[in-house]
Amino acid sequence: MSHAPARRLLQTALRAITADGTGSSDAVDVRIEPLRDLAATEAAWRDLEARAAPSFFLSWLWIGTWLAHLPKDVKPHLLVATARDRIVGMAVVCRRKAWRIGLRPRARWLLHETGDPHFDRLSIEYNGILADRSVAEAVTTACLNSAVRHLGQSDLLVLSGITADLETVACRSAADAGLVAEVTEADTAHWVDFVEMRRLHKDYRASLGRNTRQAVSRALRLYGERGPVEHRVMETVPEALAAFTELAELHRARWGRKGAFANPAFGPFHEDLIARGVPTGTVRISRTTVGGRTIGVLYNFAHGGEVLHYQSGFLYEEDAKLKPGVLSHVLAIEDSFARGELGYDFMAGSAGHKSRLANAERSLKWVVVGRNSIERRIGTTVRHAKRALAELRKPGE
Repeated sequence: MSHAPARRLLQTALRAITADGTGSSDAVDVRIEPLRDLAATEAAWRDLEARAAPSFFLSWLWIGTWLAHLPKDVKPHLLVATARDRIVGMAVVCRRKAWRIGLRPRARWLLHETGDPHFDRLSIEYNGILADRSVAEAVTTACLNSAVRHLGQSDLLVLSGITADLETVACRSAADAGLVAEVTEADTAHWVDFVEMRRLHKDYRASLGRNTRQAVSRALRLYGERGPVEHRVMETVPEALAAFTELAELHRARWGRKGAFANPAFGPFHEDLIARGVPTGTVRISRTTVGGRTIGVLYNFAHGGEVLHYQSGFLYEEDAKLKPGVLSHVLAIEDSFARGELGYDFMAGSAGHKSRLANAERSLKWVVVGRNSIERRIGTTVRHAKRALAELRKPGE
């Protein structure tokens, strides 16, 4: 097995990319090296995180838990950007060889993923480079330039769940290096913008469409005939873990082997994340009950003034008018709004309730950077064919 791509990445140094992007200030040096010391990495990451404005998925809570649960065969590398001997950017990349079209396997460098399709079902979104907020644009550009310019002949750089802004930087870096950045998947994250609601002096339910408001009112009335409807956030780790177990049971009953819990790493990872995150209020698990019986459990993250909805489990019944999912979300959104937070993000996914309950949206992309080889073009053709076939198989199509 050749380690030439790794050696080339280790030798990377960008001498002309500067803090203000003009070439007149401090150079940003980028290197990548095997991650050997988790304690030192945590200290450096936390220090930089305090100077950054990261998404939840770039916080040490997520990254540190992820690193602690990596499969044994995964060897993470640490990408570090420095200026004036101070760390201004960090990321974790994993290298994995995989057979695709062709006579030899291709090495993939993955940003905060492992390349193991089962483990990566933990699903990172709002992915990117942890960067000092004062030089974030220059540092992000430096890191991506470094990575794409030093890919091996058949290597790929995989960037999953990135924003449209980072996609633009990746495409520019790829083009400058004579490579191609291909969007392999695109999705929309619907979210509720509380700032806009407050500007319009509206409460949340009043901002919903007429049909949705009526559906919520009807569900509340029907549930209310059984007993009090209550929404409560789990305040302690034991009760949060108990609610997570209940969520898992409800989720499996609905989705079976297609659900998130079919991934054997999912439960242990999130139990650890919950134990770490509930005491700080970053992990927020809530339960909606009717007459003391659980009809919904939401597993959310509270970070940077926004709530991110990650997973859920609902008690579905034959009466479609009950809508345990919609009602659970409405009550959680109202709770978040009352706390003075900035928004409630449903994250990626096409579930119909997301667009009905949201008033804004963001774009998320899954991008692969590599050479414009015949293998890549064949892979693109196959991927497009699969998408077309999936569209034809949709009900009612």
